[in-house]
Amino acid sequence: MAGIYIHIPFCKQACTYCNFYFSTSLRQKESFINALLKEIASDQGFINRKEIIDTVYFGGGTPSMLSKEELHRIFEVIHNNFTVSEDAEITLEANPDDIEKNKLKGWMSSGINRLSLGVQSFNEAELRWMNRAHSAEESLGSIDMILEAGINNFSVDLIFGSPLLSDASLIKNLEIISERKIPHLSCYGLTVEPKTALHKMIELKKSLPVDSDHQANQFLLLMKHLESEGYEQYEISNYAREGFRSKHNSSYWQGKSYFGFGPSAHSYNGKNSRRWNVANIATYIKSIDFGDVFYQEEILTLEQQMNEYIMIALRTIEGIDLRFFSENFGNEKKEVLIAQANTFLQKEQLQQKNERLTLTTSGKLLADHIAAELFF
Repeated sequence: MAGIYIHIPFCKQACTYCNFYFSTSLRQKESFINALLKEIASDQGFINRKEIIDTVYFGGGTPSMLSKEELHRIFEVIHNNFTVSEDAEITLEANPDDIEKNKLKGWMSSGINRLSLGVQSFNEAELRWMNRAHSAEESLGSIDMILEAGINNFSVDLIFGSPLLSDASLIKNLEIISERKIPHLSCYGLTVEPKTALHKMIELKKSLPVDSDHQANQFLLLMKHLESEGYEQYEISNYAREGFRSKHNSSYWQGKSYFGFGPSAHSYNGKNSRRWNVANIATYIKSIDFGDVFYQEEILTLEQQMNEYIMIALRTIEGIDLRFFSENFGNEKKEVLIAQANTFLQKEQLQQKNERLTLTTSGKLLADHIAAELFF
């Protein structure tokens, strides 16, 4: 089984914190769609195209800016070049201000069966500070429309740990989620990335910096609240009701192969090689039109493969499978890994059970640090 990720690099406006590749100009949209269709149809020989496609994910940017006709064109080329499983999970990222009854019908008729809604917050002041294009009222209305349309498989994104988000506001956000029995939730701690508007705002002292203690406390708060509401934290940033884990994102954490189409999209052959497309719309279009190389590629060393497995596995509820590690990298490497984990086992930030290493609640606060300390 393999997945397909499609990057749609257009947004209405720039959010203060975002460092993904996007453009607020739609001038090249039609040329981009044509180039994207050519890329999907061209076999680069990187991954076996006979693999059954289990998931398709439209990310961005803002894929909900695509028209029904544009989606149909993309799906037509996908189905002409791949075998898509009958029960494939097909996700579209959407912003609340793009949700309309007719659009929902159009997406569903195109084959979309899961939505990922970029709410980020139900707090009006925080949304303005983030420079989001929607209001809190639009977020609530969009969720109601999704539920009324009979779409029972969807996710909501929330951000925690911003200077404007009080604990009371965070709880209110989470109560809205649990009251509506939203099946899946992705919660991300606010990070300040270089070259973003937020980074500049903090540099110029136009915004308070992110407080790590405040963020850690809110992470503990949301974990406790969502657990009490029956959500499973199956990955450090992702929570699901039973049966609603994201199949596509789970495939990343399980090391499965996936095709990435569009500017800045990444591909992985499921073994030891990665590719990533140029992060520039004009260059992407021109390169595809002229048959030039539009991607870079790297072959992962054994050390990189081990470290990557440690990094992604540790974030999941299943954790690091020591038997898998021994079978793929050797028993000697497994023993080294256990020795490196010993400090965190003693601190009760890691736990070992049934040949698996998993993070404890306190360990989840230091997930990146612990992973880095376990690296070879």
